[in-house]
Amino acid sequence: MSSESWLSRLRKGLSKSSSRLTEGVTAVLTGRRLDAEAIEELEETLILADLGPSMASRLARTLSQKRFEKNVESREVLRFLTGLITEVLEPIATPLIYRSDKKPHIILTVGVNGSGKTTTVGKLAQQHTKKGRKVMLAAADTFRAAAVEQLEVWGNRTCSTVVSAETGADAASLAYKSIEQAKSDGTQVLLIDTAGRLHNKGNLMAELEKIVRVIKKIDPEAPHDCVLVLDATTGQNAIAQVEFFQKTAPITGLIVTKLDGSAKGGVLVALADKFKIPVHAVGVGETAEDLQPFEAHDFAESLVGLEIEC
Repeated sequence: MSSESWLSRLRKGLSKSSSRLTEGVTAVLTGRRLDAEAIEELEETLILADLGPSMASRLARTLSQKRFEKNVESREVLRFLTGLITEVLEPIATPLIYRSDKKPHIILTVGVNGSGKTTTVGKLAQQHTKKGRKVMLAAADTFRAAAVEQLEVWGNRTCSTVVSAETGADAASLAYKSIEQAKSDGTQVLLIDTAGRLHNKGNLMAELEKIVRVIKKIDPEAPHDCVLVLDATTGQNAIAQVEFFQKTAPITGLIVTKLDGSAKGGVLVALADKFKIPVHAVGVGETAEDLQPFEAHDFAESLVGLEIEC
C-alpha cells in the first residue's frame, strides 16, 4: 500500500471540488458582510459545486440564521458548512458489511457504462480475499469480452474463481449458474458483475430485472446487497441514474468512484440529501486500497478544503 495516507489521497482527490467551493466562498465574502445578497451568492456557489439546488438552499438558509460577526472570515463559514454537510452525510455513511450468515453473501453490482463497476468488483474481491474469505466473481456482463477478461485478471490477482460464458449468453442464466456453483463449493462471497446499461434503455433494464428475479428463485432474500456504482465525474446526472435504477433493481447502497478526477464531488451530498441511501465506499484511484469505506466528517472537511481537525 502507498505510504501516502488514505486521508491525504482523499483530500488530494477532492481538490478540484474543494477549490471550486473554497474559491467561491472566499470570493463572495472578501471585503463584505454576510448579508442577504451574500447569502444568495453563496447559494449559487454551492449549486455550482454540485451540491444540488435543494441542498444548497437548505445550507444557505441555515447560514443566514447563524449570527456571524459582520466581517466574518471565509474559513469560519467553511468550518460551519463542514458541520452542516457532516450532519447530512453521517446517517448514510454505512460500510458494506460481510454477512457470514449468508452462504454465499451475494453482492450484485449495477450501473451505467464506464462507471467503474468491474474495477470496483475486483477491488472488493481483493479486500475480501485479504481477510481470508473464499470469493467468486460472476461475469454477467456477457456483452463485452473485455469485461470478462478484466474480471479474469482480478480473479487471478485475488485467487478468486471466475464464472463466465460465451459472448452474448443469457446474463440471468450465468448469474443462476454462479450461485449454484458458489453454494456447492463453499464460496463465502459471490460478486456478480453486470453489463453497463444506460438507464434509459428499456431492453437492458428489463434484462436487469430478469437477473434479479432469477437470483431470488434460488434465494428469496438475495441479492443480499445490490450496489449501484456511480462515477462522480457525471455530477448531477448521478441523481437521474439512482432514480432509474431504483425502479428496476433493489438498490441497497452506493459506491462512488473517480472522485480523484472530478470537480463534482459535491454531488455525493446531493445524493445523500435526496435519497438517504447508504454510501458504502468512495474511490480515489486505481488500486484496491484506493476504495475505502465512506467517512462523513473526513469527506466533508476534504470537500470544503479544510485541514483535517482532531
